[in-house]
Amino acid sequence: MTDSQEPTAASQPIISGPHRVIEMGGSRYTLLGTAHVSAESAADVRSLIRSGEFDAVAIELCDSRHQNLSNPDALGEQDLFAIFRQGKAGMVAASLALGAFQQRVAEQSGIEPGAEMRAALEETRRDGLPLLLIDRDVGITLKRIYHNVPWWQRFSLFSGLLGSVLSRQEVSSDEIERLKEGDVLESTFSEFAAQSEALFTPLISERDRYMVLRLAEQAPPGRYRHVLVVIGAGHLKGMAEQLEAPQSESPTAEREALESTPPPSRLWRALPWVVTALVLTGFAIGFSRNTELGWQLIGEWFVINGVLSGVATLFALAHPLTVAATVVAAPLTSLNPTIGAGFVAAGVELFLRKPKVRDFSTLRHDVTALKGWWRNRVSRTLLVFLFATLGSAAGTWIAGFRIADALLRLPG
Repeated sequence: MTDSQEPTAASQPIISGPHRVIEMGGSRYTLLGTAHVSAESAADVRSLIRSGEFDAVAIELCDSRHQNLSNPDALGEQDLFAIFRQGKAGMVAASLALGAFQQRVAEQSGIEPGAEMRAALEETRRDGLPLLLIDRDVGITLKRIYHNVPWWQRFSLFSGLLGSVLSRQEVSSDEIERLKEGDVLESTFSEFAAQSEALFTPLISERDRYMVLRLAEQAPPGRYRHVLVVIGAGHLKGMAEQLEAPQSESPTAEREALESTPPPSRLWRALPWVVTALVLTGFAIGFSRNTELGWQLIGEWFVINGVLSGVATLFALAHPLTVAATVVAAPLTSLNPTIGAGFVAAGVELFLRKPKVRDFSTLRHDVTALKGWWRNRVSRTLLVFLFATLGSAAGTWIAGFRIADALLRLPG
């Protein structure tokens, strides 16, 4: 194995960006560290591929991001109801928020984030070269971040993520500079990652290792003569070190381990059923003490839970009938952990205000502005789902504590 910082002019064109060239097992790997908001990086990628020096190109994309880059309207082709049924509404909303951040950066800088990846897609398609997608799915990375950080940091972390991409119309120059070192996810979390090993590991170092393992699977030494590896500059050092280290004898097994997410704890899975049991027990105790008290507790449960959920959907500007349906459904769904108030609210909203073709076609642009989330029927339905879910959760806990307080204050 050899490693060189400066390949000879005869071996490939001059590269303006940071790079490493590593040879092992008869194959050469040129790691190109790109800036995700840079015309120069895109030009480097085009120049290198057109040189004819490479017989394969690997890029820092996963299947889902490759699909989004190749087909920006992919979300519009999905079944919204299936998204809610599968519990993916939060992930889709986060993806839209990140996409909105990218769009604002593009409008301010004049350069589309990910231009170098788009250049790689276009050039490999033109020359008929193998394209290797080596990054881990962004959804898996988010889940592993969530499980890796202490529970008390999770809310602030992800509220900071959404706040950073939704709260401002103007993207600061510092944020654009951070984007030059990593992708949107990395730049958004960068202020946390530097001080948090729990965050840095799944966000950066795990992905360095994951991409090397994907190379070992898709482009092992000897399969290709020369592979161009297009990655963000922030991954260059880590991936080079991983490639120079002894390679795994079972890259597939190690890669699958990095794709796994810890299952919810038994306590977390049981919690909704425990809450349901406690609330029903509270009703039973109330009726055993006094029939009037029993009906009072049920009434408070329905009012608190229903009103909070309904008010939450009002903030999402849901249809009046959606609000009414949520008010009725929330107290019942809160006692049935298999279905949520958000699912009911989103289903009614979709029935009453089915998104039109133009909602899907303008979705990516609409969500770049905060008010656009409410104007577009697709994103507004996502808000209805999320707000109704949060309202119902708040109502469950507030009403639950109200029932417990009422029972504890009873004499003897």
